[in-house]
Amino acid sequence: MSATTAGALAPDTAIAGWRLRWRRFRRHRAGMVSLLVLGLLLVFVLAAWPLQTALGIDPNATDLLSRYEPPSALHWLGTDDAGRDELLRLMLGGQISLLVGALATVAGGVLGIAIGLLAGYFGGRADAFLMRFTDGVIALPLLPLLIVLGAVDLTKLGFSSEFAHSGAAAFWRVVIIIALFDWTSIARLVRAATLSVRERDYVRAARASGGRAGYVMRTHILPNIATPIIVAGTLTIGRVILFESVLSFLGFGIVPPTPSWGNMLNNAQELVTTAPALAIYPGLLIFLTVIAVNFLGDGLQHAFDPRSEG
Repeated sequence: MSATTAGALAPDTAIAGWRLRWRRFRRHRAGMVSLLVLGLLLVFVLAAWPLQTALGIDPNATDLLSRYEPPSALHWLGTDDAGRDELLRLMLGGQISLLVGALATVAGGVLGIAIGLLAGYFGGRADAFLMRFTDGVIALPLLPLLIVLGAVDLTKLGFSSEFAHSGAAAFWRVVIIIALFDWTSIARLVRAATLSVRERDYVRAARASGGRAGYVMRTHILPNIATPIIVAGTLTIGRVILFESVLSFLGFGIVPPTPSWGNMLNNAQELVTTAPALAIYPGLLIFLTVIAVNFLGDGLQHAFDPRSEG
């Protein structure tokens, strides 16, 4: 077969592979429903800005004379304990929660992929050291550790008082803390996949031809272990969103008046008997998001598994 023919077949083979995965994914009903739910949630949170403009409402402006108002033409889900529009705050809170989940997952994934690649590719002492370090992080009690680090006073680290008590500081602190400690599962997964791929003929040929370690890992190993990384990253997003919600619920996450589903749930915990809807709305959205992300991960795992029926 000529080089031209082989080059023409390669894209066709790749397209056929993606079509097969999409067909498998469509047969996974829970995954398809979850994809639809997540799409609707994304539209819901992104609609905050046009809706805010259309209604002319500031979602952070308090109005103590309009507390606990029922749903109306102006406030579609009523108002909270400070007279703020509940629907708009749910939308904006969803933006924060989903953005925390995405950014922390990407940052932690990059760290985990780097450690897993280095451990699996070089092996020996590097593998032993990196995996013992990973085991040590896994052994740490994650939630108590996140709470302790979330309570650290940033002014003691040299930051200004204004920044330390701002919503931006709380946001980035949560993202960084979760990313620093929630990379271990991806690292172990990448290491195992790298150990398998590095013995393939094309990797050996690249190394024998003088390819440097960085080039070989970036060009020949990483693209061939992308499938399990995608699945693991999808499952991680749901866990990260839950972590952020727990931290905000406990008062160590996103700082009001910046809304997130977690701190909205925290603010409503004393209002369960008098205004239960204020707790039901954010709790339901957290539940739906985490469940949908997990089922989407299951669907992707089914789609990318070569043992699945076509």
